[in-house]
Amino acid sequence: MLHTGTFEAAGRARHPENCPALVLNADYSPLSYYPLSLWPWQTAIKAVFLDKVDIIANYDRHVHSPSIDMQIPSVIALRQYVKPSEYPAFTRFNLFLRDKFECQYCGSAHNLTFDHIVPRRLGGRTSWENVTTACLPCNLKKGGRTPKQAHMQLNMAAIRPTNWQLQDRGRAFPPNHLHETWHDWLYWDIELEG
Repeated sequence: MLHTGTFEAAGRARHPENCPALVLNADYSPLSYYPLSLWPWQTAIKAVFLDKVDIIANYDRHVHSPSIDMQIPSVIALRQYVKPSEYPAFTRFNLFLRDKFECQYCGSAHNLTFDHIVPRRLGGRTSWENVTTACLPCNLKKGGRTPKQAHMQLNMAAIRPTNWQLQDRGRAFPPNHLHETWHDWLYWDIELEG
């Protein structure tokens, strides 16, 4: 006997909203690993009709119009190469990614916040080089002091990462769902097993 949940899950799996396209640069590398470069199915199809992308792989699902029946693209490649910027935006997410989603004082992955290494009250700036990931207990323990004053040691120096460094870090944190057609394009540069 089938349960209602089974029908609901099957309906979600067939719905086009659950069919994003993995976007590759013209060199067939992902535009971004983290966050993964995905476009909604509508944007992917629009780009196909505007001759901006090539279709590399498709879902089994189709979309229909009065004149066209088309498979939804699952992997697309840009026709023109987009040069990535050298440095990422300074955001909380990118900071946590740089620091491997771990407190840089104790290594905990829970209750993460960010901490000014040199507190703002002492002239510390909000920058890559002066902000680190800290769990709430360590942040409270450190308070408005420097790590030296609080007798706390940073696990890793706070640096301004390049986009390449963040992309490399992001590969260690894969998204929850990867369509089977994406695998060849996401992990093409990892070492093969012997």
